[in-house]
Amino acid sequence: MSNPLDVKQWADRYVAQWNEPDPARRSALIRELWAPDGIQVLVDPPQAIRDAAAALAIPAPPLEVRGYDALNARVSRAYEMFVASGEHVFEAAEEALLLLPNVLGIRWSMVSTSTGETVGGGLDILSLDGDGRLHTDHQFIGVN
Repeated sequence: MSNPLDVKQWADRYVAQWNEPDPARRSALIRELWAPDGIQVLVDPPQAIRDAAAALAIPAPPLEVRGYDALNARVSRAYEMFVASGEHVFEAAEEALLLLPNVLGIRWSMVSTSTGETVGGGLDILSLDGDGRLHTDHQFIGVN
């Protein structure tokens, strides 16, 4: 990425990985954007996971994936679930923000391709490493 940090370009490329239909290109985007030990944390797991943990008297932990293979599986699965059918697309919901040096906030929406209606969304807080690659992504789904 260019220096100083181009926040809009970062947001566009981050969202693009979730919409990329070509598996090889999606994998290449992940390797361009993420540090080798990059981690995505789903901060507030789905209710079914929280309920299962509570039944075992375990506080619901955040869910996380780490490294290129796991990140590729995570992004690919989200693509298959939400975008591949052509029903939805992910978009930046508003202008990304530089919160601190090398820390970005990206609000995103999942939009119906037939109606243009927002049907989901969230907030990702991205922390970049010293090389300008994504090291941590804390994803909050359903945040307005």
